[in-house]
Amino acid sequence: MISPAGEHMGTIEFPERASNMTFGGEDARTLYVTARTSIYRVPVNIPGIRP
Repeated sequence: MISPAGEHMGTIEFPERASNMTFGGEDARTLYVTARTSIYRVPVNIPGIRP
């Protein structure tokens, strides 16, 4: 995760390599990540940018 100032805030690890991601949910506080065999849903504290 990167802050608006460009600082590294942390890394979210997944069991397999991520291929794409987007924010969703009513408040954009859910990160959806696709991988080769799975889709991961991660709640986040700060809303993301909608596509």
